[in-house]
Amino acid sequence: MRFDIISVLPELLESPFAHSILQRAQKKGIAEIQVHHLRDYAHNKHKNVDDYPYGGGGGMVMSIEPFANCIEALRSKRTYDEIIFMTPDGEVLNQTIANELSIKQNIIVLCGHYKGIDQRIRDVFVTREISIGDYVLSGGELPAAVLVDSVIRLIPGVLSDETSALSDSFQGELLDAPIYTRPADWNGHQVPDVLLSGNEALINNWRHDMALERTKKRRPDLLK
Repeated sequence: MRFDIISVLPELLESPFAHSILQRAQKKGIAEIQVHHLRDYAHNKHKNVDDYPYGGGGGMVMSIEPFANCIEALRSKRTYDEIIFMTPDGEVLNQTIANELSIKQNIIVLCGHYKGIDQRIRDVFVTREISIGDYVLSGGELPAAVLVDSVIRLIPGVLSDETSALSDSFQGELLDAPIYTRPADWNGHQVPDVLLSGNEALINNWRHDMALERTKKRRPDLLK
């Protein structure tokens, strides 16, 4: 799977993709992540990628040409399943969306900045718009990193224990059950006996009951 991320501040994405699971996925050749500097595709003297908004108003708007030049250059080399714009007014990222994207082959992600990007980029090129929550950040780089992480970890072979992703919160419409590790007794706080029983059926039933109880308490909207 390949992600091509277009950003005016690519250095913001260096650390998230250079460590832990995402780094291992790239070293294994399971995933490829390429970050493209938007200014490299600005064909003007000062490499400007923004301009004043028509109609007035505060803030600057990211221009059409640099994004269009970069997207067209990428599409000349391969076919893309999705061109995603990270934006607060997109559909809110959830596990279902991550699952859907994890079976794609090639994805472009656009990172906005300033007041936003020219609407015509969204109209002409973007196939999907995704938000990571109902709030505004300074740019799309952190949301892009969240999206990429949520998707790549689902690809077979990325996690050392592939069943781990299948039991994550939201995979079965429920939050995850409480989890424990050694010691079984810490300052009088005990691990539930059922988890020490070795009875897989009882443990699975307990986990389901706890997941349901936690979801009812914390996210009852998921049960609708």
